[in-house]
Formats: sequence, structure tokens, C-alpha cells
Amino acid sequence: MSLESLAQEISSCRKCPRLVAWREEVGVVKRASFRDEEYWALPVPGFGDPEATVLVVGLAPAAHGANRTGRMFTGDRSGDWLYRAMYRSGFASQPTSVRRGDGLELTGAYVTAAVRCAPPGNKPSADEKSTCSAWLDAELGLLDDVRVIVALGSIGYTATMQALTRMGVEVPRPRPRFGHGSEVDLGGLTVLGSYHPSQQNTFTGRLTEPMLDAVFARARELA
Repeated sequence: MSLESLAQEISSCRKCPRLVAWREEVGVVKRASFRDEEYWALPVPGFGDPEATVLVVGLAPAAHGANRTGRMFTGDRSGDWLYRAMYRSGFASQPTSVRRGDGLELTGAYVTAAVRCAPPGNKPSADEKSTCSAWLDAELGLLDDVRVIVALGSIGYTATMQALTRMGVEVPRPRPRFGHGSEVDLGGLTVLGSYHPSQQNTFTGRLTEPMLDAVFARARELA
């Protein structure tokens, strides 16, 4: 299987009834500022370089971000922060991510998420996270060159560690705690923790651009 064929499988998934209903409802009701746009309103596959050495794992598509545009971290403020940092660290060809086909290309990096459908309140259930985990497993199986995983937020971190455990990677027990700037060496693979660039973190100053830049500078150094 290729990443391209996997993306097609992901975007046709209908396994979680609550998420299917929500993503499609958002795509019909829309936000007033996007009322003239056609929403993607499907599961969102990962995006980036098939030969990536750095994998970024977020939470889930935003209702009016990736659920609208069909590309991870695209069309919302979290994506603005993420891709600016990736641009400054040399992973992204431009600092903006507005829509598919806008010219953005990633070099040495791939961006994905723990859950592929926009969840109500940005809170997927435990069952939904479990059901969706197969997609992250499949991507990890195809991204052979990954040496660093940047986990955004505690859900992205937990999903990453669980996926690696299923792959047979020896994750320490008890599992190292998530924190911004945390670093877990798993022997040839390093997991870096970062606060998620959500508005609740960026508006409050819990996450600053220099803090996010430092994580990607470290990812670049390790990769």
C-alpha cells in the first residue's frame, strides 16, 4: 500500500457514527465567513513528504479548518502557528497554509493526527480514538525514514506512544509523562512533546512562537 492509496481509504471511512454526523452537519451549516465554500467534510489523511524524517502528530481536524479544507492544520489559527514554525525550521516551503493547492510543500516532514474527523468540542471519545488508531499505525508503517515524532498535546502524545507500542517499540513503563519540551529516546527514534498550538494555548501565552520554534529546531537537530 502507498500513502496515496491509504489517504483514499482514510477519506472514505465511516466507522464512527457520531463523528460522521458532526463533520457532515458542520459541512452543511458552515461558518458564516465560509458560507460560499464547499467543505471537505470527510476524514482527513496525513500530508507531507513520503520520505519524512520528522512526523508531527496532532489531535484532530478543526471543524472549520481541516474539515473545511481537507488538509491537516490548514485554514485555521492552529495551522498558522504550526506551519510558520515549520517554515522557520526549514520543513515547509511557505509560512501559510490556506487551502489544498496553495503551493505549500513539506520537505522532510509529514503532518497527521490521532483522530481524522472533526469531533464535537474537539473531544473525541475513547472509542473513537481507539477506532481511528489504525490509520496512524498504517502511516507509521509506510513512513520508513521517521526518526523524530513531534507530538502536539497530550492526546497526540498518548496516541503516538500507543501506536509505537503496537509496533513493537519498547516504550518505558511507566510511560514518560507528556510535557512541553519533553524528550523520549526510544533507540533510533525520539518523541518530542509540545503544547498544541490551539487558541487556548496561544492566546493565553502558555505556548509562544519561540517555544514552538525550539521544538522544531530540536527536531531538525535530531533528524
